[in-house]
Amino acid sequence: MATVRIANRLVGDDQPCFIVAEIGINHNGDIDIAKRLISVAVAAGCDAVKFQKRTVHVVYSPEELAKPRETPFGATNGDLKYALEFEQEEYEEIEHFCRSVKMPWFVSPWDEESVDFMEQFRPPVYKVASACLTDDHLLRHIRATGRPIILSTGMSTYAEIDHAVGVLGMEDLILMHATSTYPANYDELNLRAIPTMRERYGVPVGYSGHETGIPSSVCRLHWAPAAWSATLRSIARCGDRIRRPRWSPMA
Repeated sequence: MATVRIANRLVGDDQPCFIVAEIGINHNGDIDIAKRLISVAVAAGCDAVKFQKRTVHVVYSPEELAKPRETPFGATNGDLKYALEFEQEEYEEIEHFCRSVKMPWFVSPWDEESVDFMEQFRPPVYKVASACLTDDHLLRHIRATGRPIILSTGMSTYAEIDHAVGVLGMEDLILMHATSTYPANYDELNLRAIPTMRERYGVPVGYSGHETGIPSSVCRLHWAPAAWSATLRSIARCGDRIRRPRWSPMA
């Protein structure tokens, strides 16, 4: 099975697990919080940090942005979405800070404009969010950058994953097994689907977790930074090797 290079590391069989700390938009629009989270990831021994990037008016409809939603940032959903987005100044600061602490960073771009924006920073890889797996235009746009791709597969059927892999091709591709429930119970994780996916697609397959879990080729960690250092704890119930979407209420 081929390996994929991310920054100065190889990812794949017989390689150490590549651990990504998911910052996402959990910085609450505050660059100081973002830098503190990066520092925690460094201290925990993570290999990279990841953010999310959206062009708000592209990803969300005017009707969605206008919906009432009381938050510290305002009274509408749009107030919240715009407040949580970093722009040029903040990403320049993230780039400078990550270089100073030698921490690779990248994003999951949710639209083509966000991909174009991020190209100025030359990220070592792009992550495709589970929600974007069926967006062929976005997949092709990301692939056109020539950078490695991590594709998350939460909520997806094998037919949908087959199609996405066909669009992207298998070169420099990593798949992520994921259960898109927040938080996911251990008996929902079905980690034994990972070797099944490796056999089916012939590319490195990692695990995108929304709880404290175990790594594979790549592991993406959500939740509190205090949990990031506990990555290597094992989970006893690993599932049955059959991949299936999970439908559970959000906690």
